[in-house]
Amino acid sequence: MKYILFLVLLFAILPAFAGDTTKLYNPYADVEKDMADLLIQAKKENKHIMIQVGGNWCIWCYRFNRFVEMDKELKTLQGNNFLVYHLNYSPENKNEAYLKKLGFPQRFGFPVIVILDADGHRLHTQDSTLLEQGNTYSTSKVKSFFINWSPNALKDIYYKE
Repeated sequence: MKYILFLVLLFAILPAFAGDTTKLYNPYADVEKDMADLLIQAKKENKHIMIQVGGNWCIWCYRFNRFVEMDKELKTLQGNNFLVYHLNYSPENKNEAYLKKLGFPQRFGFPVIVILDADGHRLHTQDSTLLEQGNTYSTSKVKSFFINWSPNALKDIYYKE
């Protein structure tokens, strides 16, 4: 019984160790409806959709979110270019059907970031470990990632000779 109580308490306080006490992921969200709404919004705002796949159990998911939120430049880059969606992966709901549509990004571990254009086409899947530095994330790597997958980076006008 003590073991079970310990596990319950541990999973309840994990987000606090990651620096954020709010829940990022909703295991009961309707991803298909949410994405349909986000696609409409993305078209209106000329933005891409950044899906961060993970769960409330994932310390690195919270670290990434907090890392971006605490850096004014990264937060601005993200906000200007992406609509962010936290796609749950947990025992309550692994969202397997939607992750299949995204090409099984969970193979990279968590968090994994998927970039969609405003038409819902998957543009990129980012293994977030490549953005890490020590026990946090690298500002320059995350900044480069945001810039390189922004809507402007994919405009053909920049690639004409």
